[in-house]
Amino acid sequence: MSLAQFSDASFAYPGTEILDGASLLIRPGDRLALLAPNGAGKSTVLRLLAGDMSADAGDVRVLGRASVAYLRQSQELSGAGTLLDALLEPFADLQRLHDQLIATEAELHAGDPATLARYGEMQERYQHQGGYDLEARVKRLMTDVGFAEADLARSVDTLSGGERGRLELAKVLAQKPDLLLLDEPTNHLDLAAIERLESFLSEYTGAFLLVSHDRAFIRAVCREIIELESGKFIRYAFGYDKYVVERDARLERARAAYERQKEHVEKTEDFIRRNLAGQKTKQAQSRRKMLEKLERLERPEDEWQHAGKIGLSFQTGGELGSKETIRAPKLTVGYPDVPPILRDVTANVYRGDKVGVVGPNGSGKSTLVKTLIGELAPQAGRVEIGSGVRIGYFDQKLGTLDEDLSLIDEIRSVRADLSPEVIRQYLAKFRFFGDDPFRQVRGLSGGERSRLAMAKIMLFPRNVLVLDEPTNHLDIPARETLEDALGSYEGTLIVVSHDRYFLDRVCTRLLVIDGDRLEAHLGNYSDWRRRLHEGKRAEPTSNVGTLEGSPRPPAKDSAGRSPAPSTRSPPSAAAMARDADKDRERERRRLARRVETLEADVSKLEGELATVRAELASDHGGDWQKLHTLADRERELDALLAKRMAEWEAASAAILNQSAPSSD
Repeated sequence: MSLAQFSDASFAYPGTEILDGASLLIRPGDRLALLAPNGAGKSTVLRLLAGDMSADAGDVRVLGRASVAYLRQSQELSGAGTLLDALLEPFADLQRLHDQLIATEAELHAGDPATLARYGEMQERYQHQGGYDLEARVKRLMTDVGFAEADLARSVDTLSGGERGRLELAKVLAQKPDLLLLDEPTNHLDLAAIERLESFLSEYTGAFLLVSHDRAFIRAVCREIIELESGKFIRYAFGYDKYVVERDARLERARAAYERQKEHVEKTEDFIRRNLAGQKTKQAQSRRKMLEKLERLERPEDEWQHAGKIGLSFQTGGELGSKETIRAPKLTVGYPDVPPILRDVTANVYRGDKVGVVGPNGSGKSTLVKTLIGELAPQAGRVEIGSGVRIGYFDQKLGTLDEDLSLIDEIRSVRADLSPEVIRQYLAKFRFFGDDPFRQVRGLSGGERSRLAMAKIMLFPRNVLVLDEPTNHLDIPARETLEDALGSYEGTLIVVSHDRYFLDRVCTRLLVIDGDRLEAHLGNYSDWRRRLHEGKRAEPTSNVGTLEGSPRPPAKDSAGRSPAPSTRSPPSAAAMARDADKDRERERRRLARRVETLEADVSKLEGELATVRAELASDHGGDWQKLHTLADRERELDALLAKRMAEWEAASAAILNQSAPSSD
C-alpha cells in the first residue's frame, strides 16, 4: 500500500517547467530526500503533495486516509497567545474531546448507563489519540528544537524569525502523521538541535520526504534519494554517499548511450546518402523509415555541474602575513553595557590555520569573530592583528551589501577603476548573466546575495578569510565549489558554520564555545565528535582557545590594582625549594601525560594516513568521487600529523630541559 503518489504529473510556472510527466510512489516507512539545484522546484513538489497547489496535468494525491504534516521553508506563523497555545493548535479536535470528557465527568454521579458508556467511549478515543501524554510530548519537542521550558509562556509575537521556524518544526513533529513533508528542517537549528532531530527521525515510524542541502543530515536519516532532473523523478534506492557515486555512473552511461546512438545515426544517414539512388535503394529507404521512427536521445547535461560553475578562487597575493596572525589572550567578549558572552578566553590564530568556530545558537560565535577582526571592541583584553594581514570578511547577514545599489555598483564600490563591461564579465563567473548586473540588490535571492558577497571579497587578495555561515542559501553544487576553493586556499581561514559536512572538508582545528568558555580541538568536526563519543575529550579544559595554555596572572581588584603584598612572614629558603620541586614535578607529570597523548595521536594518524594512501594506490575502478574524497582526506591527515609531531617535539624538549641539571 502507498501513502502518496505522483502519476504522470506536469506543472509549470510561466517560462519554467517543474514537472513533465513525473511519477513517484511514497510507501509507508520511506525515508526520502528530494535533491536538485536551487530553482529546480523542490519546494513546489512539496506544495503540490501538501495540496497547496494543483498539477497542470496528471495526478498528485495522498492516498486513502493517510495523514500529512507539512513544514514550509518560509513560515507564516499561525497561532496566537503563548508558545504552548500555538503548539497545541493542531490538536484542536483533541482539545475539544478533552473538554467533553470533563463535562461528561460531571454527569457521572447520576449513574446513567448511557452516560457511562459514552464517557468510556470518549476516554478510549482520547487515550488512543495520545491525549494523556500530549502536553508532555509537546514540551519534549520544544526542548529538542532549542527552546527552554520557560519559553512556553512567551507570547508568539515576541519570536524572532529563527524561533518561529523552530516553533513550526515542533508543531509539525508533534502531530506524528503518516507522512512528514519537511522543507529545509535544519534551518535555524544549531548543531545539537540538528542531531536531536536526526535521532527523532531515525526512530520515526512514519514516512518522510524532505528537502535539504545539509549533506550530513541527509546521510544520517535518509535511506533513498529522489533526484528531480529535467522534470522527472529519478529514484536511487540507497543513501547519499552511494547516490553520489551512482549518479555519476548513470550520467556516464547516458552519455555513452547518446554517443552510440549519434554514431549509429551518422553511419545510417551516410548509407542512405550513398545508396538512395543506387542498387540498394530499398535498403536505403527502409533505413530512412527506421530513422524517422527512432526516438532520439538528448545529450545528457549535468545540471549539478552547471549549478556549481561559480568562479571561486581565493588568492593571498603571495604574502601570508606574520606567523601569529591574530593574538587574543585573556579576552572578554560581548556588547557594551550588557553581561559578557565569553569570559577570559584566549583565541590565538596562526598562519595557515583552518579554524572552525562552533557552538549553540546565541552562544557568541559571530560576536567572537567580529571581535577577533576588530569589528567589535572586546569588553576586556585586547586583540593584536599581525603585520601584513589582509582580512576578507563574509557577514552571514550580508550587511556589506546595499539594498539600493545595482550589482555593477556593488562591485564598483570596491573597485571603482573597473569598467562596466569588465564588471559584467567578472559577474558572469558568479552566474550573473544578461541583464542581471543591472538588477538591484533588494531583488536578489539569498543564494544570489551570497554569490555577490563572495565576488566582492575576491576583488583583492586576502591572506585571512573570515566566513560567517558562508553555506547559508547555497545549494549542494555551490557548497562543493566553495569547499574546493577553500581547500586550495593557502591563507588562514576562520569559519563559523552549522554545516558539519563543510566543517569536515575545510577545517583542521575547532574552537568550541561551551557556556562562557572556549576550547580548542585539533581535527575536524567528526574528529571532535568521535573523541567525545569515545570519552576521550581533547586535553584543553582551561578557558583557552589555543592548544597550549599559559599561567594565569594574579587577579586584580575592581580598580585594576594588583593585590597588596602579604604581611605574613616570608617562607624559608628550604620551604621555597620544596615548593619549587613540587611545581617542577607537577609540570613534569603534565608534560609526560601530554607526550603520551600525543604519541597515541601520532600513531593513530600514521595508521589512518597509511590506510588512505594504500586506498589511493589501489585500483579505484573509475570511482572519481571516492578518489577525490580520499585525496582530500590525505591532505587533512598529513596536516594534522605535522601539527601533532611539532607539538610532540616541543613537549619532549620541555621534559628534557626539566631533566637537565641546574647551572646554579
